[in-house]
Amino acid sequence: MNFHIITIFPESFDSYINESIIGRAIKEKKIKVSFYNPRKFVTGKYRKVWPDGNVSAQVDERPFGGGPGMVMMAEPVLRAVEKALKTISNLKGRSTNRKQKIKIINFVPSGKKFDTAYAKQSVKKYTDIILICGRYEGIDARVDKILKTEQISIGDYVLTGGELPAMVLIDCMSRQIPGVLGNFDSREEERISSSIIYTRPEVLIYKDKKHRVPKVLLSGDHKAIENWKKGK
Repeated sequence: MNFHIITIFPESFDSYINESIIGRAIKEKKIKVSFYNPRKFVTGKYRKVWPDGNVSAQVDERPFGGGPGMVMMAEPVLRAVEKALKTISNLKGRSTNRKQKIKIINFVPSGKKFDTAYAKQSVKKYTDIILICGRYEGIDARVDKILKTEQISIGDYVLTGGELPAMVLIDCMSRQIPGVLGNFDSREEERISSSIIYTRPEVLIYKDKKHRVPKVLLSGDHKAIENWKKGK
């Protein structure tokens, strides 16, 4: 699975994707994460080279019709997606197992709710997923119309940008790929157990009070333990 991230803050992903399960999955080439910064595709009056050699690239503008805040302009985002699509096209043919199938996702609070079922379906159906991370008040609506994106939400709340939702999606989808988890059955959604779990020590002493593990978990009676986990 290849994830292509459209973001003006690619560095915000560094610590998360380079650690733990996701970091290992990248090293073992189970997944690949690539970044495309819309600032690199800014042209004309919105791109300025200063006397000291520094370059500033404006990706936002005031909304038509008035309103607070700024809106990400369509062209830099569209060109960044074009670059991602070109990268995918250049990779085509390297894998003999699956034909490239692409999905483009834009994160918006009003979008379709993301869940594990969506993650499983996407992993089976697509080889490449392009994730557009908006900022400010959002992205010019023409991006969705031109690219025919799928609008996705991770919850009924508003975040500063699409980077956190992109991390959530990458994490959840990656877990559905065989080989990413050491034990594929360790996926929480596949367990029949309760979310209530215990580990050593058997008796925890905290502030002079003893907190014990439920006796059934120590009984060795596997049927009784499974019933307990199911809440029976």
